[in-house]
Amino acid sequence: MIKSFDPHSMLSKISVDKVGVEERVARFQTRSIKNESKLQGLKMVLNMIDLTTLEGKDTPGKVQQMCYKAQHLHDVEPGLPTVAAVCVYPSMVGVAKKALGNSNVKIASVSTAFPSGQSTRDIKISDTQFAVDQGADEIDMVISRGKFLAGEYAFVFDEIAAIKEACGKARLKVILETGELSTLDNVRLASDIAIHAGADFIKTSTGKIQPAATMQVTYTMLMAIKDHYDRTGIMVGMKPAGGISTSKLALHNLVMVKEVLGNAWLSNEWFRFGASSLANDVLMQIMKSTTGLYQSSDYFSID
Repeated sequence: MIKSFDPHSMLSKISVDKVGVEERVARFQTRSIKNESKLQGLKMVLNMIDLTTLEGKDTPGKVQQMCYKAQHLHDVEPGLPTVAAVCVYPSMVGVAKKALGNSNVKIASVSTAFPSGQSTRDIKISDTQFAVDQGADEIDMVISRGKFLAGEYAFVFDEIAAIKEACGKARLKVILETGELSTLDNVRLASDIAIHAGADFIKTSTGKIQPAATMQVTYTMLMAIKDHYDRTGIMVGMKPAGGISTSKLALHNLVMVKEVLGNAWLSNEWFRFGASSLANDVLMQIMKSTTGLYQSSDYFSID
């Protein structure tokens, strides 16, 4: 049943201390990681990636190639995990499902008129239902940023709740598109609305707008998740997406997750990276850790 929005049930709008966030994030970035822990962390990052292609020029062949890579990241190095999921447009979900077969890699699909969100609710619901019917395990929806910035918070809440219902058993990731929300106060409010409306994950960005997944934005969203968990005992996942292309930045994010939310979130059930180029950098770092030598990027498949 679709929830209804009750402004009195929402928390008061929280003001985010921007300077405090900057200071806390700076500390996360100074943590040193020993080699053994670094290798473990890099493999964890691989297993948290939603390998993504969301281009107008996507073809079945490109999606099939990506699905192969999702399961075979670097065959010369035994013991590597798969990525968590592949993320594609609804029209490519059927292709991905066939290519992945019985693997453990999930299929995520964007929906709700991604990336702009500028369409009617009926079309957004239909978009979501089509993706689920094609075999999507997860739905990455975009919120209506124009409505949010106009102060129409009930509209945003109700739309998320309606998409959550349309997802059925598929998990829902709600994309805030933080680069268009302007302030950390807005990021926090949008996070709270999404969580209260039933999001299984909250996600920073579509990857089409910059700035995207800054650590300051991710920290603000993690704090919304923490506060919700402290009040209710209900876990909500987090997915930073857009701009995380290096192992170093990914590991900094894992340090932040561990210190803000704890070890329970350090699995791909509750934390993901939305990425198209991160996997190859992580693979290069893993090979450096295990062989002592960097391999050329030519040794790795193009994302």
